[in-house]
Amino acid sequence: MTRVIAEEDKVLLQSIVRTGLRFYLLVAALLTVIVWGFSAYYRQLTEGLWVTGMNRPVLWGLYITNFVFFIGISHAGTLISAILRVTQAEWRRPITRIAEAITLFALLIGASQVIIDLGRPDRMIKLITHGRFQSPLLWDVSSVTIYLLGSLTYLYLPLIPDVAILRDHLGTQVPAWRRRLYQILSLGWQGNAEQWRRLEKGISIMAVLIIPVAVMVHTVVSWIFGMTLRPMWHSTILGPYFVVGAIFSGVATLFIVMTIMRRILHLEAYITIKQYNNLGLVLLIMSLSWFYFTGAEYLTTFYGDLPDEMTVLLSKLVGEFSWPFWAMILCNFVVPVSILIWKRGRGIVGTFIAAVAIDIGMWLERFTIVVPTLTRPRLTFYGVGIYRPTLTEWGLFATSGAVFVLLLMLFFKLFPAVSIWEVEEGREIEAAKQAVARIIAASPEAPAR
Repeated sequence: MTRVIAEEDKVLLQSIVRTGLRFYLLVAALLTVIVWGFSAYYRQLTEGLWVTGMNRPVLWGLYITNFVFFIGISHAGTLISAILRVTQAEWRRPITRIAEAITLFALLIGASQVIIDLGRPDRMIKLITHGRFQSPLLWDVSSVTIYLLGSLTYLYLPLIPDVAILRDHLGTQVPAWRRRLYQILSLGWQGNAEQWRRLEKGISIMAVLIIPVAVMVHTVVSWIFGMTLRPMWHSTILGPYFVVGAIFSGVATLFIVMTIMRRILHLEAYITIKQYNNLGLVLLIMSLSWFYFTGAEYLTTFYGDLPDEMTVLLSKLVGEFSWPFWAMILCNFVVPVSILIWKRGRGIVGTFIAAVAIDIGMWLERFTIVVPTLTRPRLTFYGVGIYRPTLTEWGLFATSGAVFVLLLMLFFKLFPAVSIWEVEEGREIEAAKQAVARIIAASPEAPAR
């Protein structure tokens, strides 16, 4: 039998047992968007990529923008759960599961964008069966696959004790198929000392391993661009630039999801102002770091004054791509810094506004990396390219977001949004610290010390 769940933690089980009308309405709305997207994809499969805005020389568009963006926000779990677990930051406990779920589902959506981008998705098999490791594309497939499997494992391991709690405490409150699911996923967990020792060891190992894997993934994603000779892509700064941007957008996405979950599931007792203030400081530092890397990249390009690169740069600064470029600067630097630099701004409302702005800005950043360079190829016989996304692409864009939200909803309908055992463990650690402090304070030798 697992540990007895504390009375104050029973609220975490209510969202699993109870399902209101709003849940079904939201699921219906998301499914409507998904059906629209699947019909758009069916049209693309049957009629070809001409139904998109992609052409020669603009061979990538919204799909690859979405790929880089979703792979980027997957870093939420790595930063919050893995790094903070390694550094033993106690305030991480209520938000680790949300971060880990974002990581897994963002990776799934991101990987699917590559398949959508292929006019012939069956050719994905050729990449696996006849791929050559001289190609950065195969590096990317390999690293994303490793990261996906590692993230799935890292999400599942801390979930086992909570699944056992659901198995032992929900009983007939949930359907039989869910009781059977909890029984299978709990792996016979009974909470004895040996099981806890093995679990803690496994989580610690995965926390250490997943950090370099995550850094490797977005570095390799940047090399898809950096290993080519395209203007403003062939740059050594792209690796760290993409990693910083990934952490930046990952933390912002975590803010958005955890704020919505806090409101809907009534998690105010768990997700407090401490999490918002601490993560707000992280977001402020990442905003400044992002601005530094952006400034270094564009200043170097401007000072170098190479004709083909200046053509791309001017299209961003004053040309047809100036609106997404300056909107990117506004959303990623001006808005978050002006809000988060103040302690009052690092509250619930301020951080949520900053996070929404950052996610918009980081998607625009991915777009301004991908498209402007392709419209200005070095092979001048193509001329200046034009790219205007079609309704098919926007439909699949909306579907990607809808599937991501739906996966999160279904996951947190089956499992607690807050790790019950980690929160209780945190209370025990805090109680032990307070007991030791009282003993020291009551000791006759305390003043001498």
